[in-house]
Amino acid sequence: MTDYKLLSDKLASITDGVPHLVSNLANAAALLWEDLDDINWAGFYLYDGEKLVLGPFCGKPACIEIPLGRGVCGTAWEAGETLVVPDVHLFDGHIACDRASNSEIVVPIKRGGKVVAVLDIDSPKLDRFSEKDRAGLENFACILEKMNTVNDNFLWTEDGK
Repeated sequence: MTDYKLLSDKLASITDGVPHLVSNLANAAALLWEDLDDINWAGFYLYDGEKLVLGPFCGKPACIEIPLGRGVCGTAWEAGETLVVPDVHLFDGHIACDRASNSEIVVPIKRGGKVVAVLDIDSPKLDRFSEKDRAGLENFACILEKMNTVNDNFLWTEDGK
């Protein structure tokens, strides 16, 4: 059972005051990879102004670009809310980067009220993600939203523009 409070505390301690977006997201993906059971992918897709682009992750190679509104990630970005998908094979428009994935959770990350990225976690287990996972991962994402990070390649700036 994942201790999400401890996981979020670990993330806060290694990202506090660190202004490097890619490094912080890489460490966040590594923390998830190490602390979550029954997952086969954990990482980020970043909004570049037109589409979602693969960011730091742990797992097998993944899709590089995801159109907005497509797949679980693009749908979560468009809706601006967390999506928990118990069986990705039943999700209309699912993009299968890894055929071993059976369930998925995607948590939007916002700055200035706008979605700038999504946290994506896949599992080979059906119905892997619970309401406890949703709440814990949304709190984890809140820490990332508060990072003082600016990156010219993505829309993750202080004012959300």
